[in-house]
Amino acid sequence: MHSYPAPALARVQEMAAAAAADPARAISFQGAPGANSHRAAMEYAPDCLPLPCFSFEDALEAVKDGRAAKAIIPIENSQHGRVADIHFLLPESGLSIVGEHFLPIHAALMAKGDGPFTAAYSHPQALGQSRNYLRARGIVPMAYADTAGAAAYVAEMDDPHACAVAPRIAAELYGLKVIEDHVEDAADNTTRFVVLANTPLDPASQHDVTTMTTFVFEVKNIPAALYKALGGFATNGVNMTKLESYQKGASFAATTFYADIVGAPGDPAVDRALEELAFHCKELRMLGTYPQELARG
Repeated sequence: MHSYPAPALARVQEMAAAAAADPARAISFQGAPGANSHRAAMEYAPDCLPLPCFSFEDALEAVKDGRAAKAIIPIENSQHGRVADIHFLLPESGLSIVGEHFLPIHAALMAKGDGPFTAAYSHPQALGQSRNYLRARGIVPMAYADTAGAAAYVAEMDDPHACAVAPRIAAELYGLKVIEDHVEDAADNTTRFVVLANTPLDPASQHDVTTMTTFVFEVKNIPAALYKALGGFATNGVNMTKLESYQKGASFAATTFYADIVGAPGDPAVDRALEELAFHCKELRMLGTYPQELARG
């Protein structure tokens, strides 16, 4: 908690106390109050008690140790790709994905003074989503743990040449001036969040909604293993909407894949596809089946 800049700390303590009084309503998120993850939590569950956590690991731990019922974590952005480290953290967390939420991302440039600005602080994702704007103005991007925390940091340092890229609400929270709105490079900039809990949803209970299923797998180290492993999804008509690879360990000998499909275990086509996948895998781990918020395709 004490890693937050002073302007954010009092708000963090207030929100943490409210969540501690009613953890069943608490949703943990990474960042300071006013971050996009804070906004996502309030949109996903308007009556929740958002619990700020300094790191992604802290947000996941809050659910594991019972301080929050759920966590909401950004997993990918339409403009800047996947959020670093999440693919490693989710499988190891022991938590299950129970929902998703799509948040339109709009960023503002904010500061104490009027510039000229030489450095902009924000989360690496936000900096990447505004890189053309910053480059055109000769402003050096400076990575910070989260967007709203960067705004609080700029307020605390009181440097006339420093600014932050953050949601507009962060300027109101931390006493900064909005220099320019909508500094994101793409108007349709959107981040997908996943919601995690200790207990998975029962796929059988979701027969009346369109569902997504997420899993990770590692294929056997033989020629055409991935081709064979994925063939069952094609032959059974199961739509795979996401497939990403990442390396585990330093040997670069084993690649792990992260995948989303439309459908749920219990559907005969999905069961056949997953059975064929498992046959060609060294490891297959289900991360959750949950209602689809946004139609794919």
